[in-house]
Amino acid sequence: MNLVRPAAVAGMFYPAEAAVLRAEVGRLLARAEDASNVVSVPWPKAIIVPHAGYIYSGAVAASGYALLATGRGRIRRVVLLGPAHRLPFRGLALPGVQAMQTPLGTVAVDQAGVEALAGLPQVREIAAAHAQEHALEVQLPFIQEVLGDVSVVPLVVGDARPDEVAQVLEKLWGGEETVIVISSDLSHYHPYAEARAIDLHTVEEILRFDPMPIDHEQACGATPINGLLPVAHKHHLHPRLVELCNSGDTAGSRDAVVGYAAVAFYGESHDRA
Repeated sequence: MNLVRPAAVAGMFYPAEAAVLRAEVGRLLARAEDASNVVSVPWPKAIIVPHAGYIYSGAVAASGYALLATGRGRIRRVVLLGPAHRLPFRGLALPGVQAMQTPLGTVAVDQAGVEALAGLPQVREIAAAHAQEHALEVQLPFIQEVLGDVSVVPLVVGDARPDEVAQVLEKLWGGEETVIVISSDLSHYHPYAEARAIDLHTVEEILRFDPMPIDHEQACGATPINGLLPVAHKHHLHPRLVELCNSGDTAGSRDAVVGYAAVAFYGESHDRA
């Protein structure tokens, strides 16, 4: 078994040189903190953030991660779920490694979390599902810079029912030491105005815990999102839209855009004013 999953998309989705990457993530986080008028204490239990190249969606991802900053030192584990883009498979895939690598170093895979999922038939070790997958990898530098020395439970989500994802999240829910990160973009390749309307509707469905599941035309990470929502509702979390835009707002043409949102889910004790 390969003990470390090497970075696969450094130099494509985000900078490959450590100093450049650290500066870029720092710049994105500083901008997010300056733009936010909410002090996130306590921090959200779960966030949904996008996974495109940083030039396109990095600012939106940073707006979600900035809310976790006050948990540094107390957050010890990140449960990280994102959709499969490269390899079709049934269920949810663990990488079968001890650590995940980025130019900033390695992030340990939480072995206790892996063991907690051992009895679930929908969870398997599929190294190939992780080998070239970007949806989880692009989150890791933000996790490293915001949270420091934490471990992750990295799960690529394939063909799975929402209740199968929900069961995994319940197993790993934990307390304040655990946060959930769902990696998902929104609609893909619609004209700018059409995409804005689609994405706003999708976000509204998420914010009201709509019982009808969102589909993969609305969000590539629809499956992990649909697994999170009933669990978040059961645990009385309160969702809040942090940021919403698309690639036409950041670095791309407006002819065919990809949508990005950051949504944070807070416990009942959080003052959302």
